[in-house]
Amino acid sequence: MKKHLEPSTLDFIRDLRQNNQREWFEQNRSRYEAARQDFISFLKTLLQGAAQFESALEGQEPKDLMFRIYRDVRFSNDKRPYKDHICAYMAEGGRKTINPGFYLHISPNDGSFLAGGVWMPPAPELKAIRQEIDYNYEELKGLLNDPSFKKYYAGIGGEKLKTTPKGYDSDNPAIDLLRHKSWNTTYMLTDEVVTSDRLYDEVLAAMKAVKPLNDFFLRPMKELKEFKAEEV
Repeated sequence: MKKHLEPSTLDFIRDLRQNNQREWFEQNRSRYEAARQDFISFLKTLLQGAAQFESALEGQEPKDLMFRIYRDVRFSNDKRPYKDHICAYMAEGGRKTINPGFYLHISPNDGSFLAGGVWMPPAPELKAIRQEIDYNYEELKGLLNDPSFKKYYAGIGGEKLKTTPKGYDSDNPAIDLLRHKSWNTTYMLTDEVVTSDRLYDEVLAAMKAVKPLNDFFLRPMKELKEFKAEEV
């Protein structure tokens, strides 16, 4: 059971940052393949552990959760062809889902992290989540103040509206959270942790700590999906 990543995986990403060109990448493709396989092996172990408390991950394959290393540069001013990190999104529906889940980002120089929550949901889901926050603000506050959550996370981040969202008053007790367009929280991981067996233990514990928050955001999204299905 693979419980950490190899230093060579971080070394490859670090070197890729300095040499983000196709020619260099092709010359070092074997290093990339080794780093990719290293990450896949760790994810396989992690998914087995996480499936004990998140049934949506049971039977999922790492390759369906990992993001490609290649950047889409068609509409970007940044023409670097490769990402400078390795990452995966663990959630019901795999990496392409809009559902809340667990995002694992591996980046050298202490830039790795595990994040939970929901990222930029489409307008109908965004509206449903805001309504859930408005109706169940005390429940959400309880989740954010739970000691097991606070052990790993400092609160909720994510892009926000500068104005008050339509349908809500500026004096709403939950207004700060209602302004969000994403609701994310992040637990940072040092290179020392990433390359030791502590990686498995810490990522698994951080995933377990953020699962109740994911479940809170998933609830209105599932209700919306069921409502749409009834309409068809």
